[in-house]
Amino acid sequence: MAYELEHHYLETNGIRLHVVQCGPQNAPLVVLLHGFPEFWYGWHRQLQALAEAGYRVWAPDQRGYNLSDKPPRVADYALPKLVDDVLGLIDAAGQRKAYLVGHDWGGIVAWHLAMNHPERLHRVAILNVPHPAVFGRTLRSSTRQLRKSWYVFFFQLPWLPETLTSLGNYWAGWQTLLSSSRRGTFSSADLREYRAAWAKPGAMRSMINWYRAAVRFGRRGMKPGRIAVPLHILWGKRDAFLRADMAQQSLAYCDDGWLTYFDKATHWLQHEEPQRVTELLLSFFREHATE
Repeated sequence: MAYELEHHYLETNGIRLHVVQCGPQNAPLVVLLHGFPEFWYGWHRQLQALAEAGYRVWAPDQRGYNLSDKPPRVADYALPKLVDDVLGLIDAAGQRKAYLVGHDWGGIVAWHLAMNHPERLHRVAILNVPHPAVFGRTLRSSTRQLRKSWYVFFFQLPWLPETLTSLGNYWAGWQTLLSSSRRGTFSSADLREYRAAWAKPGAMRSMINWYRAAVRFGRRGMKPGRIAVPLHILWGKRDAFLRADMAQQSLAYCDDGWLTYFDKATHWLQHEEPQRVTELLLSFFREHATE
């Protein structure tokens, strides 16, 4: 059966987040965490399918994005706060544990949740984001990765990145989506949704503040290390922003890890291979249910 997409506002960790929910009430909870420069809509190809498979699916606009609150300080986007936002959502759902899926920045939050709060997670799936230790090591040692990550350093400048990104009806944002994905991945309708989200007052500055906070505060307050909870990495090998070999290296930090490469997919894996991604997520979740 088809489920309606429900739009809710929930208080968590001192802020209000907009959360799109789908699926039967009181079913096992799946939390989908988007990355930059997306919002809940980044999962619109998975929401209904996961709900129809019997899960209660929550896809929040993470803090600073779209319809969620946009705290003003860079410090408001430090990793411990991002992690606590998600813990608060799991609490708000009345659940002790959730299945967690993260892409891009959502994947970074998911890695840290898995490291520091494994007791709150059944299983974790991460799309195109390496373990933080692997990324840090690669960034320090690889000129190729340094070139791919140039925008991280550009985003450290005050006010200029959000100003330039907003020019031409957010030309840089939609052009990046189009140029770094397979042809036809993002439709004109999709780009209208993204532009509307980026145009929310304070959104672009807040989105970029995630990068500023990462450099200024790093993992302060977070315990880096191994992953005890079962974790599945899904990775599009044609990622324009991240070296594909980091996915394999990340398995070394997982006690119970899997890796699936997509040879022809890019960074925007859940958009380009929606059916296969959903199938892999469901198979991964069901393995836990039958254990």
